[in-house]
Amino acid sequence: MITKTRMTPSAAALARAGAAFHTKEDGGSLDVLMKSFGEHTDEVMKRLGASTADVEGVKSRLSELEKKQARMKDPADYADDYSPSGRGVGSIVAKNEEIKSLSTEKGRVKVDVKSITSAPDSAGAMVRPDRDTNITMLPHRRLTIRDLMGPGRTSSNSVEYIRQTGFTNNAATVAEGTLKPQSNITSELLDAKVRTIAHWVEASRQILDDAPMLESMVDGELRYGLQLVEEQQLLRGDGVGQNLHGMIPQATEYQTTRNVAGDTRFDTLLHAMEQAELAELPATGIVVNTSDWYSMLGIKDADGNYISGGPLADVPARIWRLPVVASNSMAPGEFLVGSFRTATQIYDRWDATVLVSTEDRDVFVRNMVTVLAEQRLAMAVKRPEAIIYGMFPA
Repeated sequence: MITKTRMTPSAAALARAGAAFHTKEDGGSLDVLMKSFGEHTDEVMKRLGASTADVEGVKSRLSELEKKQARMKDPADYADDYSPSGRGVGSIVAKNEEIKSLSTEKGRVKVDVKSITSAPDSAGAMVRPDRDTNITMLPHRRLTIRDLMGPGRTSSNSVEYIRQTGFTNNAATVAEGTLKPQSNITSELLDAKVRTIAHWVEASRQILDDAPMLESMVDGELRYGLQLVEEQQLLRGDGVGQNLHGMIPQATEYQTTRNVAGDTRFDTLLHAMEQAELAELPATGIVVNTSDWYSMLGIKDADGNYISGGPLADVPARIWRLPVVASNSMAPGEFLVGSFRTATQIYDRWDATVLVSTEDRDVFVRNMVTVLAEQRLAMAVKRPEAIIYGMFPA
């Protein structure tokens, strides 16, 4: 049988020069080929018309290849390097005498090898942990009080507004030609100061660059911190110092004389709505503590039926037709009933803003950054009588 073999141009040149080729059985490898090139270099270069300098250049490059070949290690030589003990599992098994005996008889052989584990002195350094890039955030309070209030903006550091304090109505029927009665309207000028809510954190520039998710988290957490304090100020700010003057300190007190023995929380809220109606300021909403709201949702009638419609009922959050806002910013037992948009207004000077700075020298040389969150606003309670504040009966 004759096997035809295609030769490369280089191999053909060697053949014409009389080079002897080695087969795989002859131990053909890179060193054999290198030797063949060395033996026939002169003849090949001469036939190609090369100069002596060309010949020497080729020899020099062949010499470099031979040196590299000497430094190369046959892949088979690595067989004993696969385990910390210096003997690979494959090598141990292949050299085991009991396993060799299986070629002539049946049986089972147990070969003890060093365990490969996650320990530092074994394969532990090769195990790379996965990284979940999502950050598990702390819980955030649902903030709703701002949404109840009238929106507004200002470009100054304070807002003056006029609030009517009284109206004496002397309107009456009069006879022709007689003096008409005079009525009287009184008012006061009030000033809502713009207050600043701010806080900051320090972070390294490297961690903010290397972890984009962390930068977003810092931004979000700082903004949330501002909103949380804002809600507390809108509700409870006492107006002293740099505090806003909030709704509860200025609200009209609930008239407890309206309570009747056996009243439920629903009855108390109904009485507060009546109080607002009689003041000519009909209520448009109710604010209660979250726990109080869920307690009311769980109330059942004498037959054991939920009066709220039950756990599967799609019923709007309403009491006596008014929308209810449940907030953790309200203390248990507290309630607000009122016409919030009519009675209150927010004046935003600066929206919540997050700034990053390295202006301080000490911060700059330590490769740190200061992340500052800040907002400025004023608020006014224009009609305190339109907000009724009270406590549920024990």
